[in-house]
Amino acid sequence: MLFGLGDEHVILEPRSGQLLHPEALVAFERLCADARAAGFDPKVVSGFRSFERQRTIWNRKAAGLRPVLDSCGVELDVAQLSPEQTAFAILRWSALPGGSRHHWGTDFDVVDAAAMQKDYRPQLTPQEVADEGIFGPFHCWLDERIATGQGYGLFRPYAEDRGGVAPERWHLSYAPRAFELQQLLTPERLCEQLQSCELELCDTVCAQMDEIFARFVHVPDQCYPDWK
Repeated sequence: MLFGLGDEHVILEPRSGQLLHPEALVAFERLCADARAAGFDPKVVSGFRSFERQRTIWNRKAAGLRPVLDSCGVELDVAQLSPEQTAFAILRWSALPGGSRHHWGTDFDVVDAAAMQKDYRPQLTPQEVADEGIFGPFHCWLDERIATGQGYGLFRPYAEDRGGVAPERWHLSYAPRAFELQQLLTPERLCEQLQSCELELCDTVCAQMDEIFARFVHVPDQCYPDWK
C-alpha cells in the first residue's frame, strides 16, 4: 500500500472509474453533494497510481522520451543536463516512484465537470485552476470550504510553493489517512524500494535522498488541516 505495489486498499469511484481509498471516497462524495448544491460538479481525473505506472513515467522522462519542464513550463533538453539536474527537474512536476501520495489512494486530482464542454480534455495546468481559469470559480469555492473546516478532511498538500513540488491546486488529499501513511514513509525505506527495481537515475536520487525527501515527498505537519 505504501509504495503502490498493489491495489487491494482502493475501490472504484463509479462516475470517473478512478480508484480511491474508501475513506477518501466517502469524504469526496460528501464534498460533491455540497458542490453540486453550489452549481459545481467535481470529477476525479486521476486517483490511485501504481508504483509501476509512476516508474514508467519517471523512466521515460529521464530518457528524454517524455517532456521535462522547467518551473515556467518550458521544455528542457535533458541531454544538456547533469543527472542531478535532470532528477530535480523531473521532481518539480512528477512524483518519485514510491514517493507519490497517489499510491495511497488518499490523494486525487479533481476538476469541475460543469465548467467543461463535452470534448474538453483537462490538462491540469496552473492556467486552468487560476482564479480566472476554467476551473477557477470551483477552486475559489473550495478554498473557502477548506479554510472554514468544511472540507470533510480534504485539503491541498501542494497549495503553495515550498521549493519542491510545483503548486497543484487540483490535487486533494484526505488528511486522516494520508497523515498516518506519511509517518511510515522514510528516506531509508524509499531508497530500499527504489534500489529493488530498474529506475533511471537511481544512484543520483538515493545520493540526494535527504534533500529530495524533504522538498518533494514530505508534506509538513502544519499543512494538514485539523480534521478531528
